[in-house]
Amino acid sequence: MNEEMLEKDLIELTGEDGGTYTFEVYDYFFYNGEEYAILQDPDEDEAEEEIKSVVIMKVNPFTDENGEELEEFVPIDDELMEALIQVARTRILEGPDDEEE
Repeated sequence: MNEEMLEKDLIELTGEDGGTYTFEVYDYFFYNGEEYAILQDPDEDEAEEEIKSVVIMKVNPFTDENGEELEEFVPIDDELMEALIQVARTRILEGPDDEEE
């Protein structure tokens, strides 16, 4: 992982097709006690007023065998997605929250 990826909080995910995709973590939020992340294309122009496309994924924190705390990003079902889209839309319009909840 290069320095730019660390600076921008970029992650790489493997899609259902086996391809690797890079996303920038736009924001984290909690819904019903669970943590979720709003991911966006890192190449999208930040100067644009609205984000064209985002991906919302559940965040599952875990500790690896070396004691390092990591995050696993997990797809969510369509029914939950409807509610999360509303939350994400509000957060995007307000801008990312830099404070811990």
